[in-house]
Amino acid sequence: MPVEFLTDEQAAAYAAYRGAPSRTELERFFFLDDADRELIEPKRRAHNRLGFAAQLTTVRYLGVFLDDPADVPPEVVDYLAEQLDIGDPSVLKEYGERENTRLEHVRELRRVLEYREFAEAEGELREWVDARAWTTGEGPKALFDAAAGWLRERRVLLPGVTTLTRLVASVREAANQRLWDSLHGMLSTGQRAVLDSLLTVPPGERVSELDRLRRGPVRVSGPQMKRALERAEEIAAFGMGAVDVSRIPPRRLAELSRYGVDGKASLLRRHSDARRLATLLATTVYLTSRAVDDALDLLEVLIATKLLARAERESAKEKLKSLPRVERASAKLATAFQVVFDTTSEQVDTDTGEIAPPKVESLEGMWAAIEQVVPRHELAAAIAALFELTPPLDSDADEAWRAMLINRFGTVRPFLKLLVSVVNFDATPEGEAVLGALLSLPELMGRKKVGPAEIDADLLTGSWRRLVLAAPHLEPGTVDWKAYTFCVLEHLHRMLRSKQVFAKNSSKWGDPRAKLLAGQAWQQARPTVLASLNLPGEADGHLAARAALLDGTYREVAARVPDSAQIVFDDDGRLHFAALEPEPEPASLLELRAAVNAMLPRVDLPEVLLEVFSWTGADQAFTSVTAGEARLKDLNVTIAALLVAHGCNVGYTPVMGGADPLKYGRLSHVDQTYLRLATYRAANATLIEHQASIPLAQTWGGGLVASVDGMRFVVPVPSVYARPNPKYFGRRGGATWLNMINDQAAGLGGKVVAGTPRDSLYVLDVLYDRDGGKRPEMIVTDTASYSDIVFGLLTLAGFAYAPQLADLPDQKMWRVDRTADYGAFQDAARGRIDLARIERHWEDILRIIGSIHTGAVRAYDVIRMLSRDGRPTPLGDAIAHYGRIAKTLHILRLADEPGYRRQIKVQANLQEGRHALARKIFHGKQGQLYQRYQDGMEDQIGALGLVLNALVLFNTRYMDAAVNQLRADGFDVRDEDVARLSPFVRHHINMLGRYSFQLPDLPGGLRPLRDKTATDDM
Repeated sequence: MPVEFLTDEQAAAYAAYRGAPSRTELERFFFLDDADRELIEPKRRAHNRLGFAAQLTTVRYLGVFLDDPADVPPEVVDYLAEQLDIGDPSVLKEYGERENTRLEHVRELRRVLEYREFAEAEGELREWVDARAWTTGEGPKALFDAAAGWLRERRVLLPGVTTLTRLVASVREAANQRLWDSLHGMLSTGQRAVLDSLLTVPPGERVSELDRLRRGPVRVSGPQMKRALERAEEIAAFGMGAVDVSRIPPRRLAELSRYGVDGKASLLRRHSDARRLATLLATTVYLTSRAVDDALDLLEVLIATKLLARAERESAKEKLKSLPRVERASAKLATAFQVVFDTTSEQVDTDTGEIAPPKVESLEGMWAAIEQVVPRHELAAAIAALFELTPPLDSDADEAWRAMLINRFGTVRPFLKLLVSVVNFDATPEGEAVLGALLSLPELMGRKKVGPAEIDADLLTGSWRRLVLAAPHLEPGTVDWKAYTFCVLEHLHRMLRSKQVFAKNSSKWGDPRAKLLAGQAWQQARPTVLASLNLPGEADGHLAARAALLDGTYREVAARVPDSAQIVFDDDGRLHFAALEPEPEPASLLELRAAVNAMLPRVDLPEVLLEVFSWTGADQAFTSVTAGEARLKDLNVTIAALLVAHGCNVGYTPVMGGADPLKYGRLSHVDQTYLRLATYRAANATLIEHQASIPLAQTWGGGLVASVDGMRFVVPVPSVYARPNPKYFGRRGGATWLNMINDQAAGLGGKVVAGTPRDSLYVLDVLYDRDGGKRPEMIVTDTASYSDIVFGLLTLAGFAYAPQLADLPDQKMWRVDRTADYGAFQDAARGRIDLARIERHWEDILRIIGSIHTGAVRAYDVIRMLSRDGRPTPLGDAIAHYGRIAKTLHILRLADEPGYRRQIKVQANLQEGRHALARKIFHGKQGQLYQRYQDGMEDQIGALGLVLNALVLFNTRYMDAAVNQLRADGFDVRDEDVARLSPFVRHHINMLGRYSFQLPDLPGGLRPLRDKTATDDM
């Protein structure tokens, strides 16, 4: 069994000091409380007291006693000596001169602190590691670290590194084998044969059946939709969805399926029967729902872009083509009717007021006057043209494009029957009528005559009624079933997006209501949710306090309005703010910025990554998808090369070299086996942690303010996961990287979404799915991320939501007491918050936010569920009313505190700076994203995010060193100037054309800084 999962450096760092502990660690583990001092004071000599304190705190920190007190970092010795009033910390060296004293102290501490030997707890540890390995599927290194932490918490002295690695490896191997055997045992002989057939390559084909089936649809078309449904049908026919895998931990199934989806068929064939078939079963179970997800993703974009949007565009083009004829015909009619009015109306002399009879008194005379300007045959032609080119008076604005949509029936004909047979649809009561109509469509297709009784006429809203029931070509007593089909599909599209129609055999398009905590599960989670979110079980007192806060804030701010130059009300009572004046940049800041930037070392981007890896060990997060193979030599170099290839969007060729870590085969293997979203996130968590420990980053902020914003990418290749938006993507599709950055300039995570949807749908999911770092308290977004429901959900989740409101004068402010006098805000505060409505739905509101908070359901699905056709449901409206309290408080704070507005602006500018740096890094292929599938997009953007954080960490650490050096040299360094330095500088980093993967020796841990007067470029 493989046990060599630790590198030499990791093994050496086990149960030993790895440099000086941070200030936080010193205060947590090395602070001596009264009980500690009581143990230390009886020791007579200073070196014994200091040595005893070092042993006491070291076992608390590391889990072992020291053989050599000299191994304690000087920072720890100084910290302990200061607490013990020992003036000369160097006396500690005398502690090691008498071995018996050290042993006596160890025995005393073991007895007093009740530490146990490892042998006494080995059985308990095995059970704990087994349970964790069975449920989580963590890699051996993660389990090793967790086991060491378990031993420390339970005051068990750590064993030797080999002992613990062998225990972890053996228990983990046994848990894996039990997993494989359990899944293998669920399969019949026939099912095993079916799964093994997936690894064969059919005659005449180049790929295995598994490779073929795990490829989702790419192009958006009717034939592709049919193939996507056939793929889902074929995978479902294997019957693996019926295998009961409920007793297998979901994370283990997900881990196995990820290996099956990402791994090579040739590699799977080499595994044992149990492991191979278990992996194939998990993969097929995953693909059973994933194929339906893919098909419905394609259906959604097909209806939105290839049917509805295209019909609207073509209708608009036809209108433009016919516009000259309509204008000419209208001009003739207008001229004729002007003659009618002029000749048949009484004539009034404006000077005398006398009324004369009409110029003509007969119909013949009127026509004679008309024909003098427009011949009768031209007038008849104009009327006929207008009847032809313009809709009837009782039509609606959608009739023209809906009529054109019917001509595209050939797009949907190939897949309609498959759609209702492959996808197991269900619906809420509001969606039942649409679902019933959808299921009936196959019976209507192809028939010459369909009667009105065979359709659901209640669905014929607007112009659909005329198009279905009264089309000119219809025989009496029949309906246009093609028009009815598109009417149903339009309703289906809307219902799918709002989750009122859903697919039971889909994960992404399933019923979010079924995922909400309910019954016993909610009752068990409820106390923990309420405590963690600081929400009460009953609403009345909480809402009264919120109402009092809103009322008091209104009155306080209104009292300051007369003296405020920031607040302006227009004639309609709408609120405006005076523009924020840019903060001046003093000469001291300009000089400091120039000096720091000049001192930064000039390096190639790969060297940045390798150096950051050497500081942080972030490359250790890249584990094999097989989760059990030994690490490759110089893996860090290959990882760095791949991060450059993907993060810079340049591909393999520029980073390939003659050395083994840079050869194509090695790059391809590591790319497929080690790089995936989970490992990117684990590595990113390490970088975020290190960024937070740098004093310069702490000067910028405490990590509690974050912003979420989108960065757009053109996707020039066919992809279901790209959407059109001419403003951002021109004539092509695109995707958005919705990413989060904190005030320490660390990217906390992100999400790739198709096209340019409203950010508000995804903000909560990004917040709850961050890679690492502190949980932000204040969230800054742009106006696109705002909605009252989102305001309510974010406030309930414990976040202070601070969107930039570009349309501020149009924002309604809200009040609870409609009779209160709020002075200058009286007209602006025109909305009323209904507390009773919130209180009626309070338990459901708690269940909604509890389900999001615990990860039971995506916030995106909940927000979709809370709105129907652009209008909130009763529950959504209650959440919106709750959000309006926080929204109004936010607007009042914007009005009253220019510093608050400036803080929001600074954080938004920080995000813009990060995006600008990301554009410089992602320079290859014109900065366009050439990934067809969502997984590929997430992986490549994950690489970009990791490179961004590595470069920012590199800059921050060297800038911190430069600031310290300047201070030491007597340079005028002011704290307020340091706080305005930016870590997004890039002049010293080469990202183009020349890539060095040789990391020089760094005896001091850092490269030498350049002279502050240096001006040469790279």
